[in-house]
Amino acid sequence: MITHQLALVKREIWEHRSIYVTPLAIATIVTLGVLAGLMFASGFTAELDIAIFGAQNLAGDPERKAALTVFFLGTSWIFIVAIAILTIFYCLDSLYAERKDKSILFWRSLPVTDAETVVSKLLTAIVVIPVVMVLGIIVTHLVNLIVVSIWVSMKGGDGGMLIWGSISLLDNWLAAFIVVIASGIWMSPFVGWFLLVSAYTKRSPLLMAFMPLILIGLLEGIIFRSHVFADNVLARGDGLPLFRIGDIERFFDEDRWRIADDATSLLVHLDVVQFLTSPAMWAGVLVCGLLSTGAVYVRRFRDES
Repeated sequence: MITHQLALVKREIWEHRSIYVTPLAIATIVTLGVLAGLMFASGFTAELDIAIFGAQNLAGDPERKAALTVFFLGTSWIFIVAIAILTIFYCLDSLYAERKDKSILFWRSLPVTDAETVVSKLLTAIVVIPVVMVLGIIVTHLVNLIVVSIWVSMKGGDGGMLIWGSISLLDNWLAAFIVVIASGIWMSPFVGWFLLVSAYTKRSPLLMAFMPLILIGLLEGIIFRSHVFADNVLARGDGLPLFRIGDIERFFDEDRWRIADDATSLLVHLDVVQFLTSPAMWAGVLVCGLLSTGAVYVRRFRDES
């Protein structure tokens, strides 16, 4: 079973190059954007000298850590948005494409069950894509730190102190990993739904996936004058029970920075226990399991034409 899953996951990465091309493209764009920003800032010599002097001699470690953490957050969120888009298109294409190009006939000739195939696609969407994106985040951070530190040194600043000495790489990377993996698990009901649609529909999987969700929300609002479906399904992404309530709002509080250096740590704003004990999270996993089971049976009995 494990051997089959590893082989099937490798197959998914081989067939869907966007899984690793997307983070490479984003990393390149972000790096080019940083280079463009540095070139633009180089034109303001006087202001730049004042900023570097203030960062080295006036700002404390918490302030410098907060500034770099905000920069890290900005680049990381680009990857998180990309994960959502990539996962949607991957799931909708994964089972639909193999019927469209008739490759399902070849895969059915191999000693691999329909359940193993669907599970491999589920694992790719929830685990593999997020992990690849986190690796892209790490590479992007490292490249941009090197670029910025070289630029600061060329402008007369201490790149070692201002850049490498003012950021907690492990804190940022571990927080990014937790948020990305938790988000994948939290949104897993949609992954199961997309796989079910991909296994069933004969055409326009994107339309067939979103049209029922939108129509149900609209009909509920028109007929029953309520928004239960929209609040609990369509707006599920807003209720991720991972962040400590109120802490993010105080992240930029300078007095709090001076009180405790760990106030600028991203990990202190995350509550993994709260996430793992959330009934809504486990309900989502159950729904994902039911929808994925449906995708298995649809794939098994669906005509390949």
